[in-house]
Amino acid sequence: MQESTPHPLVAARLALGMTVKEFVVAIRAAAARRGLRSGTDEARVRKWQRGVRPNEESQIYIAEALGWPADTVRADDWPNWLPLTTDGVTPLGPHSPVTALREALRTAMERRTFLAVSGTALSALAADWAAGAATALAQGLDGKPVGEDFVALLETTAQGLTGLAPEEYQHTSALLDSCLSAVTDLLTHRRYTPAVGVRLHSLAASLSQTVAWRRFDLGRHTHASQYWIAGLHNAYAAGDHDMGAGLLGDLAYQAAWRRDHTTAAAILHHALTRADNPAARCLLQLRLARTLAAQNGKRERRAVLRALAAAEQHLGDAGTDRPAWCAWVSEADLAVDSGQALLDLGDTGRAHQLITEGERLLPTARDKTRGVFLAYRAASYLDMTEPEPAAAAAAQSLLLARRTGAPRCVSLVEDLLPRFQPYRHAQGVGELLQLAAA
Repeated sequence: MQESTPHPLVAARLALGMTVKEFVVAIRAAAARRGLRSGTDEARVRKWQRGVRPNEESQIYIAEALGWPADTVRADDWPNWLPLTTDGVTPLGPHSPVTALREALRTAMERRTFLAVSGTALSALAADWAAGAATALAQGLDGKPVGEDFVALLETTAQGLTGLAPEEYQHTSALLDSCLSAVTDLLTHRRYTPAVGVRLHSLAASLSQTVAWRRFDLGRHTHASQYWIAGLHNAYAAGDHDMGAGLLGDLAYQAAWRRDHTTAAAILHHALTRADNPAARCLLQLRLARTLAAQNGKRERRAVLRALAAAEQHLGDAGTDRPAWCAWVSEADLAVDSGQALLDLGDTGRAHQLITEGERLLPTARDKTRGVFLAYRAASYLDMTEPEPAAAAAAQSLLLARRTGAPRCVSLVEDLLPRFQPYRHAQGVGELLQLAAA
């Protein structure tokens, strides 16, 4: 029989380094702040940790004793509302794939967005992944067996859902969530062979990545990071280093988007240590070039140019055998990301050429990405004090972003709007400002 995972209350308490006695003191203090007394003692805490449900009042005290808002409590869902970490990052370990999945699914509750993931914790997780410390992964030994036909059905369903156009995302997101929940339950409560276990972990990693990007597009950064972390744990369990590197690359992209370039660069350096596929390495190098250029500009010029040269070389080496998550990397991405990096280096003319070229190379199937590229092109035109073509590109970007349902892409254009104010009377600028206000 497999070793059971610790009760969430035990995990939450130990994550803070609290003994049972210290926990009791904190609970009594929470009651005292309300002018009340709590009869909680060490024996009662141990009963809770063995599965006895505390009443709602005690659960509120528990939340506050652990440093969480009282409105985190969902008394009818004990102990599932308990966060499993203090810094938002589940450490790698034999039970971590399922633990990380459970944490991501729980964090998806809106009231849990206060569990922000720190850059330091993400960098440490990336370092642990890069070190590749050997851990015996938990095997599915309990419950009913998982049939290969059912796993194949889940894989086919997931592939179909993720392959739909962005316009369909509003209709598929709930289905993807349900599919990931089903896979999580299989990994938690069922019996499976090692081969089936690898398939389940691989599917969990892929689904987590897709769900994370959906949350990221909606601006739900805490949710997105938790799903990417869960994906990383499951890629690790499946032994898929390229997928793990890609998930770290996504976390780095998010950090860079939030202007935490120090964290982004640290994560990407770790990711590159174990990525093998040329297309994967190309994408990671492009993201490294972008974040180094944005972080230090001209001071990192040599490192930026080295990363861009490496990305170009890797893209040339990449054949058709690519992981699905980076199969789309193309000359268009190389051109636009290179151009955006050169913008930060001050090479505006060349940057403008590359961004324009990349946008033109992009296939129509990637209209959401086209919207992002057009926003970059608008920014490059503004850098060259050419408001008319900038307004045209920004308007087209905004329309595409709204059509594909990507609020984060809308925000790219909105962030440019103050830069258009000095050119209100230039051709197209007034129309852009009206479109943005509509």
